[in-house]
Amino acid sequence: MPPIAAPGDVVVDVQRAGVCGTDIELFSGEMQYLVDGVTTFPIRIGHEWMGTVVAVGDGVERRWIGRRVTGDTMLGCGVCHRCRRGQQWVCEFRGELGVRDGQPGALAEQVSVPVSSLRELPDTVDDVLGALVEPGGNALRAVQAAALQRGDRALVLGPGTIGLLVAMFARAAGAEVHLMGRSERSLSFARSLGFDGVWAEDELPEMAWDAVIDSSNAAQLPARALDLVEPGKRVVYVGLAGSPSLLDTRTLALKDVTAVGILSASPG
Repeated sequence: MPPIAAPGDVVVDVQRAGVCGTDIELFSGEMQYLVDGVTTFPIRIGHEWMGTVVAVGDGVERRWIGRRVTGDTMLGCGVCHRCRRGQQWVCEFRGELGVRDGQPGALAEQVSVPVSSLRELPDTVDDVLGALVEPGGNALRAVQAAALQRGDRALVLGPGTIGLLVAMFARAAGAEVHLMGRSERSLSFARSLGFDGVWAEDELPEMAWDAVIDSSNAAQLPARALDLVEPGKRVVYVGLAGSPSLLDTRTLALKDVTAVGILSASPG
């Protein structure tokens, strides 16, 4: 059935939607939320999207109708202490559009979302880029967490969509950007974007890395990131492996490294 706009919600005609690694894990049954019980089948996926508002619920201004929008994936409860301090993306009771139970996603003709989650798209952002705002927000936050200075050398592990977006934001910040990956197809595509170095894991040169950003799904790479980064610098973890990743905190402490985890595009 077509969605109906509940009070505080809008209905959006979806025009573009992306397929994320999380969606693939939900499809294959490997997603950790399925193990934790916060997600159960059936579920409609899709959390990277854009579209046009076509209906509004009670309490929503009609000015939203006809607006091109995208929206936040993380839908906090709005009343807990984390939401009240503006961190709804880590709300214990949050919904996640197309990811957690009770929030059908945007891989459909229409999707219903809270108006509070909307972001209006300017005309300069086309439909495809509009659907890339959500993964772009994750990538932007990862680069901000790396605290790069102009001229720093950054290494991005995993040249998938998030990794390439991370690399582009890091390059825009003035860093010398290298990527490391496994698939020759992804490495070739990354080279076509003109980065300073694109390497297979066994070809990575010995360099001083001012920041290492792990955007991969490989369980062994978080520890490798810590080994590679310069003492006193930063590692950022935005990728998620399908099995536990182990870090030696002695290395973290003895190298005086700052490690940052990134969940969600919300603040970005």
